[in-house]
Amino acid sequence: MGEASVKTLETRTDLSSPPVTEVEARPGGQRTLVARLRAPRRPRIWFEVLLIAVSYWTYSLIRNAVPEQKAVALANADWLWGVERSLGIAVEQSVNHTIDSVTWLIVGMNYYYATLHFVVTIGVLVWIYRFHPGRYAATRLVLFATTGVALVGYYLYPLAPPRLMNGQQFIDTVLKHHTWGSMASGNLKQMSNQYAAMPSMHIGWSLWCGLTIFAVASAPWARILGLLYPTATLVVIVATANHFWLDAVGGMLCLAFGFAVSRAWFGSLPHRLPRHPEPAGPHPVTELLNRFRR
Repeated sequence: MGEASVKTLETRTDLSSPPVTEVEARPGGQRTLVARLRAPRRPRIWFEVLLIAVSYWTYSLIRNAVPEQKAVALANADWLWGVERSLGIAVEQSVNHTIDSVTWLIVGMNYYYATLHFVVTIGVLVWIYRFHPGRYAATRLVLFATTGVALVGYYLYPLAPPRLMNGQQFIDTVLKHHTWGSMASGNLKQMSNQYAAMPSMHIGWSLWCGLTIFAVASAPWARILGLLYPTATLVVIVATANHFWLDAVGGMLCLAFGFAVSRAWFGSLPHRLPRHPEPAGPHPVTELLNRFRR
């Protein structure tokens, strides 16, 4: 019986106290620089505000610096419209005219197009930052990669929105109802590239918001709203004649690219990462800056 007790005690000791190697004992000893950079960390508010502000300013600068190739953009719009007709999905004009006949609805959509694109996106970023800090960096990377690859689309494929097409009788709902609904209409058109309709970042960003909310939120009503938001946005961009259906497909492909980049870097989709980051020591960039200060 005494021998059994000793064996049991030895077994418990082995299970509860695994041997610690010298490399494991050193903080970060067996973690490469890439692994340390990938490790989710608690975001810092000042850095995030600065990063988002600079990133959006850079995005807007590059997007608006893309040459406005009017002739090419109009030709591409005619070609895309022809493709949709051959596919039997060219109903944008019918949607545009039908919803425009209901003044209060189309005016509301004009303001929806102008405001929620930014308000909801920022709101979701703040929500993830506050309540899911371990998933924030990966979620933000999805958004940044999606937006970055969209710039390539604007450069390679200038496209006029339906409201600027010649001879198709689309209604520019912002001009007609004198509402502030698009940076590319009215007095604000000089501030934005009017021929950057493909891909649609209204769809890219709204779908990012919707999928993030659906994957992370616990309340059923919030998950439902998450799915309804990109659906409503799709109707809005078509009803206001700012995009074709296929522009939305372009936005979805950009978002898929964004998720692929985040998955490749962090090794997991954002919602599968821990809600709260584990202690990972000082960031390698912080260590480098501290060395220069010494």
